[in-house]
Amino acid sequence: MKKEPFTYLLARLPIGMSFFGHGLERLPKLDAFSHGMAASFSKSILPEALVLPFGYILPVLELLTGILLLLGLFTRFATILGVALMLALILGSSMIEQWNNVFTQIIYGGYLALLFYFAQYNTLSIDGLRG
Repeated sequence: MKKEPFTYLLARLPIGMSFFGHGLERLPKLDAFSHGMAASFSKSILPEALVLPFGYILPVLELLTGILLLLGLFTRFATILGVALMLALILGSSMIEQWNNVFTQIIYGGYLALLFYFAQYNTLSIDGLRG
């Protein structure tokens, strides 16, 4: 077995599990999560009309991103979706001055960008089986 595909698998699985876990944990309490998010942004310039719906869609997109990354299915799309989520989260975290979260979200974004860049090694995946 070549090192590169196995290394790519070892890099893809943890971030996939992180996204999966975030979405899975939040879905059963979706209403409370979304309203809690809206409450945490109540003193920011972001309107509740934007934050509340985002709070409902975020866990679904996290779960979807996680499933796709875990399976290695549409991996490039999943990395782009993940980076788009990080951009939205970075904006939100900046609006409420959660700088530690911004740093973590930047790391996630960079990690996903590296997965996108090295996607040619994503052969131990459904994408790899599909050719």
